Amino acid sequence: MNKMTAKALYKPLSLATGVLGGILAGAAFRQIWKRVGDDDQAPDPKDLARSNREVLVAAALQGAVFAVVKAVVDRAGAKGYRALTN
Repeated sequence: MNKMTAKALYKPLSLATGVLGGILAGAAFRQIWKRVGDDDQAPDPKDLARSNREVLVAAALQGAVFAVVKAVVDRAGAKGYRALTN
């Protein structure tokens, strides 16, 4: 595969892996929150009936899950791109 074709392939692959990563991270967070939270749904930060602690724990957990899933998906995308272009 020539360099021009490889570059043209990179953008859509990167976009697709980003979208997939977001979907996977959201699903993973919802499943984790169902097990660790007091409610099936994570608290909305604007919901004043929920405690500060619960809102902040949910936000920290969500951030961690998204970061890990993004790293996994980005890494897999980079390896896939390399395999396609080598």
